[in-house]
Amino acid sequence: MSKRSWPFVLGGLLVALLLAGVVSNYASAHPDGLDSSLLKGCTVNADDEITGGTCPAQQAKEHELADSPLADYGVRGVGNGFLSTGLSGVLGVLLTFAVGGGLFWLTRRRGPTTGSATGSATGPATGPAGSRSEPAADERPARAAGTR
Repeated sequence: MSKRSWPFVLGGLLVALLLAGVVSNYASAHPDGLDSSLLKGCTVNADDEITGGTCPAQQAKEHELADSPLADYGVRGVGNGFLSTGLSGVLGVLLTFAVGGGLFWLTRRRGPTTGSATGSATGPATGPAGSRSEPAADERPARAAGTR
């Protein structure tokens, strides 16, 4: 990666950390489209507990990873809800950045690059494998004859 792109990457990481750590705490607590569609047909109380009716949400089971350290948008063991949610978001961003950066590092181009980035102003333009981008002088008449 060039030295010019590091500020952009670090700025993006900083914005993502700020959004995940602070702004995520102000997300809506109301159910999203999937949750509310699963509750159609049921009546719920103020704590979003099903009190009557029949709906697909009644057959929901606890997730297999419900007791994991970062379950339910928080960090287990942190008593402060604001801090728990923010810390969970920050850890998620850092983990995603590390995995993504590792994958980019593994798939990066290795070895010296051939040719310069700006090209040479004195030599002929070349394409892949050193081929010239314009036809050779002996190819021009053949093309011109074929187009008449």
